[in-house]
Amino acid sequence: MSSTALSASTAAHRRSKDRRRLGDNIAGWSFAGPATLVILGFSLVPMAWALALSFTDSDLMTPGRNVGLDNYRALLEDPVFFQALRNTGLLLVLYIPASLVAGLLVAVLLNRKVRGIGFYRTCFLVPYIVSATATGLLMGFIFDRDFGLANGLLAKLGLPIQGLLSSPSQAMFVLTLIFFWTRFGFSVVIYLAAIQEISREVMEAASIDGAGRWTTFRHIIVPSVRPMTIFLAVWGVIDALQFFDLVMTTTKGGPANATVTIVYYVWQLAFTYSTAGYGAAVAYVLFAGTLLLIVVGLLVARRRGVTT
Repeated sequence: MSSTALSASTAAHRRSKDRRRLGDNIAGWSFAGPATLVILGFSLVPMAWALALSFTDSDLMTPGRNVGLDNYRALLEDPVFFQALRNTGLLLVLYIPASLVAGLLVAVLLNRKVRGIGFYRTCFLVPYIVSATATGLLMGFIFDRDFGLANGLLAKLGLPIQGLLSSPSQAMFVLTLIFFWTRFGFSVVIYLAAIQEISREVMEAASIDGAGRWTTFRHIIVPSVRPMTIFLAVWGVIDALQFFDLVMTTTKGGPANATVTIVYYVWQLAFTYSTAGYGAAVAYVLFAGTLLLIVVGLLVARRRGVTT
């Protein structure tokens, strides 16, 4: 074949390859395009609008004037904002370790082949999929100080009545317990899937070598599910920082702001106090804090050689 014919054949092949690539791109964007537009329309555009709003004194009803960084400076002198930070931090500190440890232990128990195991697995997942509003209303009744089932049980046991959701010192702990009960089922499901992916040969080899349950758990199961642990920790941080619906349906931030969280405070500022600009500033501080926590967590995981 002459060099001219070879060049023509190569050019034709390249054009054919380019046409196929163009066709693949068109087909791909025909599927991804609508979803991309939805993301742009309902995520990125509102985020940009909220950022611009945070530099104004808008109340969402009338055009606001530009106030520069005044909203962000005001945060430094806002006691409710710092109370919301403390409450949200307490939720993170209590919920994340508890959900990881309990989720893994329950997943190990649910990995056994016993009669009715499907029913037991469903029981742990149901609280996660039930509406948070319904859960909040139910828990508000259970932990009511005067008529709740919790205090009724304490009275029958001869123990003193507790303030629970109406006590400034107890309400956040009770809400954290409720939040844990409704969310840790997700950790159970993820851990259970990860445990079932562990090679059966590895588990059998450990059993043959005389490894007991604790040794198998510590040296095989825990290292094997470490990537899922990082994923669940990041997921839990995002989930906890968005804690709103249970507060809304139980305490509404009370008593005395004892259960105000960052997201609930943003909602109050925007829709109760008509200070949407200030609320947007609080929301962006929350966004920056969430991003920082996630980045730090991923960097720590990478330094330890853990990948998700």
